[in-house]
Amino acid sequence: MVKRIGDYGKGLVPPSYHEIRETFLKKEVRETLNLLEKFKKQWKKTKCTIMSDGWSDKKRRSICNFLVNSPMGTIFLSSIDTSDIFKTGQKVFEMLDEVMEKVGEENIVQVVTDNASNYKLAREMLMEKRKRLFWTPCASHCIDLMLEDFEKHIQLHHATIAKGKRQKDCVIYLVKN
Repeated sequence: MVKRIGDYGKGLVPPSYHEIRETFLKKEVRETLNLLEKFKKQWKKTKCTIMSDGWSDKKRRSICNFLVNSPMGTIFLSSIDTSDIFKTGQKVFEMLDEVMEKVGEENIVQVVTDNASNYKLAREMLMEKRKRLFWTPCASHCIDLMLEDFEKHIQLHHATIAKGKRQKDCVIYLVKN
């Protein structure tokens, strides 16, 4: 962005606060909603996968993101601040069930989450309610759990495993793309 500003020269007039907040933001929201509508049409044709990804920052605040994947690509659907929520199987079930309602059960083939016990319990509850659903554990989370077990039990490979855990996300990103 800075290079493009420099290429333009001294005569560039930056947008006003009002233009950014009103004009440009509203335009981006419209474009995003239009893109979401295109994705929803695709979901009806080819079906889709719901993906749940939770993470915590350095201050121990946690967020759970929900994404939807289809042949058209992956799109962010929603996010929940779960810092003050005890993520029991029941609560995870409720969050996933709400996402499934937004997307439409008839459009969903599978759900991908991590393999923690609360997600396993949510899986059972969701599959009881929604009979045509497949549940797939996240491969990245499974690899992470295996590496943690290896690290605990094979001290000889402690440094190698720690390095592999740091690079795991990079490798998975490269494989996906």
